[in-house]
Formats: sequence, structure tokens, C-alpha cells
Amino acid sequence: MESMQSPVGIIMDLAWGCFYAGALNAVMQLRIADRLASGPMTAEELAAEANAHSLSLYRVLRVLASKGVFAEDDDGRFHLTPAAELLRTGVPFSLQGVVQLGTLPPTMEAALHLPHTVKTGECAFDFRHGVGFFEYMSEHPSIGEVFDKAMADVSDADNRAIAEAYDFGAASRVVDVGGGLGGLLVEVLRRYPSVRGVLYDRPEVVGQPGRIAAAGLDKRVDRVAGDFFTSVPDGADVYVLKRIMHDWADDTCINILKYCRRAMVAGGRVLVVDALVPPGNTDHPSKALDLCMLTVVPGRERTEAEFAALFHAAGLKIARVIPTANSIAIVEGIAA
Repeated sequence: MESMQSPVGIIMDLAWGCFYAGALNAVMQLRIADRLASGPMTAEELAAEANAHSLSLYRVLRVLASKGVFAEDDDGRFHLTPAAELLRTGVPFSLQGVVQLGTLPPTMEAALHLPHTVKTGECAFDFRHGVGFFEYMSEHPSIGEVFDKAMADVSDADNRAIAEAYDFGAASRVVDVGGGLGGLLVEVLRRYPSVRGVLYDRPEVVGQPGRIAAAGLDKRVDRVAGDFFTSVPDGADVYVLKRIMHDWADDTCINILKYCRRAMVAGGRVLVVDALVPPGNTDHPSKALDLCMLTVVPGRERTEAEFAALFHAAGLKIARVIPTANSIAIVEGIAA
């Protein structure tokens, strides 16, 4: 078989990507990682527990093990690896939702229409389904539930990384724009007892108890319902836009940044938290994520220079770029 480092191997590995995604979805649905939590098992033992076909399961596990998801020992037993741990239920930073979202038929069908996007610039998802991704979710609530779970999975890891990387201690009021269930504010407020938070999102979102109530932080958070396409709450030191910009085209992003620029107090900061695309041929998760954006939404992952252009158009300038322990970076903006 061709080495995965050979030219033929590289192309074949990329061409078979959909099968790897299908394999992840199969073991997730069969709860294989959960079953291995108590110790290694053979494919036959796993198949008996999961009511699956043992040889088929073995073939799926074998290829995933070759990618670092599970490991097979000399006795034919499969073990959990750090990557396989992320497929377990209820563990910190589980990525079950991400796997489920990436293997949904509407998403995979859209990817087949990337040639249309490359020719025309039109989003493949819009072309295939006749509506945008977010509108599609509102029409198909079950898809929306999968999306929300996937974003919650990603956010758990992001929130800790952001709170560890950025010093919020000088702020008195932090607005999380499009902050969902409040996970980021929980991480920030736990570390900085003097900070107050503002959770800003759609009415149906901020009305949920979410992470803030569970953490006992309701008294330190104001819940504000609104639409960040038209305004943001006034009078804060820090406005956080976590994984917001990458969903939208440049003009929309500039408008959102302008609202933050007008609303912040003197000396305020705008923090754009997104994947930052490195230059050159470097392998980086942001480049694969940008392909997802190209397929599904009008937005994109951006380089530092592209963020600088957005900031400039909104009356801001980049003060610094702060890396995190994850693949995201914090782009800090101040008044120009």
C-alpha cells in the first residue's frame, strides 16, 4: 500500500475523508469509546455488547486506530487513546456533537457542491438546500439541536483557554456578544471576582438558565436580549466576539465591530476570538475549518492582516494578538 507520505497516498487519504467521518460516526453511535472506558476489549466483545457485526466493527476500528483514534494491541484488544476519549459521553471537552454535526446528511450533501462555490462564490449549502444554514436550522429544529450541542462541545474547551490566556482583571464589565448559555462568562467571573458580566443573545437564548445559573453567578450577570446585527449593550470595558466573525461576510463583521466600537467606554477593548489562519503551507486546523465555512456559511476564517482590515474599517486597530492553548487566538482591538 502507498505510504501516506507519498504523493499518491496524500491524494488517496484526502479523497477518502468522507469514510473516516463515517467511521467516527459509527463508533460514536455504537458508544464504543464508552464501552472501552472500563478497559480494553476485542472487536468481538465490543460487537456482542453493541449488537453489531464483529468483522465490520473490527475493520472500522482498525482504520481509526491507524489515525490515533483507539489503539490495537498484540492480542487484538482495542484501547482508548487521548483522541478516543473525546468520543466518550459526558467527559470534559467531548466532541460527540462535532462528529454528529459534521456527518449530518445536509452538511455532507453541501460539500459535494463545492465546485459550484469555487466557480461562483455562492455558498454550497445555500445552493444545495435553497436557504442559508441558519435559516435551515430554524426550519429543522432537530438539526439546530445538533448544532447547539456541537457548539457547546467546542465552547467548553475554548472558554477555559480564553480565560486562561487573557487578563480580564482590569475590566469592570464584560459583554459576551452572542454568548449563548454563558459558559465563557462563567470561566471569566470565577477567575476575576470583581468583574460583572453581560450575556447578550437572542431572547430565547438568554431566557434559559444555562451555565450561569448552574454556577451560582446570576447576581453578577445581566441578561440582555437583542440582536447583534443591530446593536450591542452600551457602557462596557470589554466586548467579546467568540467564534462570531467567522460565520459572516466582511460587511456584516464590520457593522458588528462598529456597534462594539460605539458602545464601549473610553479605553475599552473588543476581543475577536477566532481561528487565526497562519501564512504559507503550514498545516493548521483553521484551514480545514475555513473549508467548512466556505461550504456552509457566508463567512471565513481570517489571517491577522484580514482582521486588521476589518478593524480599520470599524474605527479600531489591533493592539495585540494573544495565542491560546487551543487553535483559536484572541485579537484585541482598541479605538484607532
